[in-house]
Amino acid sequence: MVFKRRDRRSPVQVASDFVYPRGGWTRAFHYVKHRVRRLPDTPDRIARGIGAGVFAAFTPFYGLHFLVAAIGARLFKGNLLAALSGTFFGNPLTYVPIGVICLQTGHFLLGTEYEEGDTQGLMGKFANAIGDLKNNFLALFTDRVADWHGLAQFYDDVFYPYMIGGIIPGIVAGVLCYYLSLPLIRTYQQRRRARIKAKFDQIKRLAEETAAVPLSKPLGSAEKSTKGIE
Repeated sequence: MVFKRRDRRSPVQVASDFVYPRGGWTRAFHYVKHRVRRLPDTPDRIARGIGAGVFAAFTPFYGLHFLVAAIGARLFKGNLLAALSGTFFGNPLTYVPIGVICLQTGHFLLGTEYEEGDTQGLMGKFANAIGDLKNNFLALFTDRVADWHGLAQFYDDVFYPYMIGGIIPGIVAGVLCYYLSLPLIRTYQQRRRARIKAKFDQIKRLAEETAAVPLSKPLGSAEKSTKGIE
């Protein structure tokens, strides 16, 4: 395979690079920013895609943020690649504050209580939900009894409040990123077009100057013609 990595990464290295890339998050941010600015599309469509991707980062559908961003880009007529890049707004450095904001907002809107700092209880609900999924899957092939209590508690206390609470912060963050990125992308594209036009004008001017210079006879051929007349 031409594009296959020569050095295979272990699962531990893959997880480590996901939490903290080798070049650092600053380098990863600049890479994504560079790729977004060079997308061949209008500034408005690119900015719309970024807004859709940022909104997707506020949803509880972890592992499916690309799909949510693609759907949002399609609905709001944004650039698909920009939407996928916008999902990087949600990363291991921002997942915790995003989760806390969404949970607090969701419980407030639903009129329920959110126990701030209850990390152990939250992780316990995650563990119970995963345990129920595993047990219920095995129940399809064994004599185990399916139990949905952990999943129901996780849905009521975490997933549903997170989904409801992520709508308003997601819209605010998406709209804010749209209006912030739109002038930046427009300015970058205008400067890039100006640089490309200047390069073409320079090449054209050099070509015209070269064509305007008369071709002189080589010195050797002039001497041979003189000797022939003598």
